[in-house]
Amino acid sequence: MNKLSFSAFLFVLASFSAFAQQGLPLRPEIQAAYTKGTRSSTGKPGPLYWQNTAGYDLKVNFDPQSRLIKGTEEITYVNNSPDTLKQIWFKLYPNLYKKGVERKTKFNESDLGEGVQIGALKIGNQVIDKKAMVEQGTNMYTAIAALEPGKSIKVNISYSYVLNKGSHMRTGQVDEGSYFVAYFFPRIAVYDDIDGWNKYPYTGEEEFYNDFCNFKAEVTVPKDFVVWATGDLINSANVLQPEIAERLKKAEQSDSVVDVITKENLDAKNVTKDKALNTWKFEAKNVTDFVFATSDHYLWKSSSLVVDPKTSRRTRVDAAFNPSHKDYYEVIDFARKTVHAMCYDFPKWPFPYSHETIFDGLDQMEYPMMVNDNPLENRENSITLTVHEIFHTMFPFYMGINETKYGWMDEGWATIGEWLISPSIEPTMVDEYGIAQTGATSGSKDDSPVMTLTPDLKGSGSFTNSYPKPGLGYLFVKDYLGDELFTKALHHYISEWNGKHPMPYDFFYSMNEGSGKNLDWFWNRWFFSEGVTDMAIKDVELTNMGYLIKIENKSAKPLPVDLNLEYEDGSQEKVHKTIGIWEKGDTIVEIDIPTSKVLKKVVMGSAHVPDRDGSDNTFHVKVK
Repeated sequence: MNKLSFSAFLFVLASFSAFAQQGLPLRPEIQAAYTKGTRSSTGKPGPLYWQNTAGYDLKVNFDPQSRLIKGTEEITYVNNSPDTLKQIWFKLYPNLYKKGVERKTKFNESDLGEGVQIGALKIGNQVIDKKAMVEQGTNMYTAIAALEPGKSIKVNISYSYVLNKGSHMRTGQVDEGSYFVAYFFPRIAVYDDIDGWNKYPYTGEEEFYNDFCNFKAEVTVPKDFVVWATGDLINSANVLQPEIAERLKKAEQSDSVVDVITKENLDAKNVTKDKALNTWKFEAKNVTDFVFATSDHYLWKSSSLVVDPKTSRRTRVDAAFNPSHKDYYEVIDFARKTVHAMCYDFPKWPFPYSHETIFDGLDQMEYPMMVNDNPLENRENSITLTVHEIFHTMFPFYMGINETKYGWMDEGWATIGEWLISPSIEPTMVDEYGIAQTGATSGSKDDSPVMTLTPDLKGSGSFTNSYPKPGLGYLFVKDYLGDELFTKALHHYISEWNGKHPMPYDFFYSMNEGSGKNLDWFWNRWFFSEGVTDMAIKDVELTNMGYLIKIENKSAKPLPVDLNLEYEDGSQEKVHKTIGIWEKGDTIVEIDIPTSKVLKKVVMGSAHVPDRDGSDNTFHVKVK
């Protein structure tokens, strides 16, 4: 048993006391974290919380013609844990395309190859023999000389692989001359206080979990190829023609849209420096990943805005796209408005990074400071996609979420962000993403509690449990607490856990503490319980003061009640009740409607309330 300081011991006792009062079903690994003092049921990181980190110095050569990626990296890995590490586990994400590797997605046979080829691996003073590198799909581990707590070690790797072409799964060739390159370098897996090494394989469906690290990267590509990437471009004058570099500099201080690369520039081939190869240098600090994209025929629109009025800090927003994709001409506007809304409307937190690039790709996937979004013909879909992926900046990147286990902790936030922000860009739209499916599949064989681990989700539950169900949970709590108190609670969670690795209980208890309310009654029923989402109007009774409407909840899941009342004189009235009406555990609630008018019909329902059976949501009042 690890020795605790006296103060840490008292902290643990307090944590147990708080937990006993709150009563959420506690998993053993979380109980162990409370015992160790790394986490707390108050929602704050424990006094002994730690996380490992690294500095990556990446050098990569990319040949667009052959799609060959060749790279070297030097990693300075820091062991902040209390454990002596005798192994290091690596993530080799491109092995998703290696022949024989387990995957949940079918790929073109032409894209399957030998995976990542490790040319050399040196850890500290030890050169690792290939026989000592044990590969398990997208994971690889090797024994090392003991790395004691508080110590660091150098890791040097050379590697190569061929980028996929026909099977674009979050990374790969987009078209002839455009490529989105993600997860391309071997990286050290997360070692945390919950599971130790993160050994969950990448099978193509689950997403990612990475440590916060510092990156220096040099990306070498042929002439005419522009590179967009995580981090700040620190040598624009060395890779871009002076006019292009000056436009980019202007965009960083401009509220209007600047055409950094125009069609005329592309036709004249006067975008990059006139050298056979150009090396683009980027730096990014305290981010969870590094990705890059490149093209020799993309337009580049850019703008910026003040994201923090206290410091006047600005964020540059970019759209890099194929000139033939007409929807992308508006994406720069959608993206800029999304960043603005995130700063000033929801979640009202200054955008944490210096730039955000929306790249015209073949997927719908987020990365630190980058988005890989396919073109869309429907304008509203283009808006919601842009909002959704940019919102991921906060969750999982700023908050360091473990998506391999709890995808709902970031997808649910991107979903509520999409619901709330999209109408501010296009006021006529109502985004109902996933609501109908949530209601229709609730209680089915694939439906399970939101807290189900992501790799264990099946069928329709893989979607509903990750996106709309948690999104609705956040939305309902926002409605229940009110905007001001909800924002206070959310900011408390963000303040405590940004740059760290929050788990679900950290979120639940942070929101409790931040709001000053014990919300366990809702967390239990919405996130830990199964069951249908279905309500019915049971009866409407005439009273001396008006009417009494009886609403039945057919499950334990709390849902808001929205009623539209139609009167005989043609007038209408809307009534809204938050999830608070179910707080005591009632299955039937009565809603008083004081009125002197004659009620004709009651219709229950809302765009953001899933209901499996809508046949009992309309009640025709009998005139007595």
